[in-house]
Amino acid sequence: MDAPVPGLVVVDKPAGLTSHDVVARLRRILHTRKVGHAGTLDPMATGVLVCGVGRGTKLLGHLALDTKAYTATIRLGVTTRTDDAEGEVLATADAGGVTDAAIAAGMADLTGAIEQVPSSVSAIKVNGQRAYARVRAGEEVVLAARPVTVSAFTLLARRGPDLDVAVECSSGTYVRALARDLGAALGVGGHLTALRRTRVGPFTLEQARALEQLEADPSAVVPLDAAVGLAFPRRDLDAAQAADISHGRPLPPTGEPGTYGVFAPDGRALALVADKGSNARPLVVLAPAST
Repeated sequence: MDAPVPGLVVVDKPAGLTSHDVVARLRRILHTRKVGHAGTLDPMATGVLVCGVGRGTKLLGHLALDTKAYTATIRLGVTTRTDDAEGEVLATADAGGVTDAAIAAGMADLTGAIEQVPSSVSAIKVNGQRAYARVRAGEEVVLAARPVTVSAFTLLARRGPDLDVAVECSSGTYVRALARDLGAALGVGGHLTALRRTRVGPFTLEQARALEQLEADPSAVVPLDAAVGLAFPRRDLDAAQAADISHGRPLPPTGEPGTYGVFAPDGRALALVADKGSNARPLVVLAPAST
């Protein structure tokens, strides 16, 4: 079996699997242990999960995954311990009297720069232990509010107590917490019944493949050169500059903010680079000097 092409795989994660489960499946499909993921999804959630293969795993810690988009369903009138459909029901209320105008006002109040209290069953650590582990052990966990940005919170359809919504937000935003807070603001409670991530950073569902598709055709890896060009700003080098960066030597800066990819004259992605003072220095060398 040939070694898999290094790069990125954008998976359409199914419900019921953890992000680690997806990595385990990809390791079997691609016959390599060198697989990792970025931007974790809860087991109940579906949609875009970005995974790295081979040298592509070097990209994962540098990907700009700071903006995300989701479609979701919020059920009004039921409050749960986990703010989603998998948790114990804590309270119920009749949501039939909630008006469309009240829903629109509640969603507007949760749009923009807000302070959000994460769900108690999040993966945030409390004194060295994940919050969800403390909740499962019977502890009452209340997390501190943190600033997040909800750039769009849109009602797509209303079906009785169920609201189909679209959310665009910053990394660290909990859509479950939006469901909880909207229900609380409306006085009837609420929780999340479905969540699908449609975009993370530059990666969308259009690029995503189901695990079954990948099993039938494992060649859906976005090759390393194309992956770097897709995920980062591009800088093309001449031969001398390419030799310098391949040996870890700095380049003249460009003024480009953040991390960018540098490419050899033949189109190979050589490194991820960032300007630091009077130099541009490699953060990750992707192509060794011997290639």
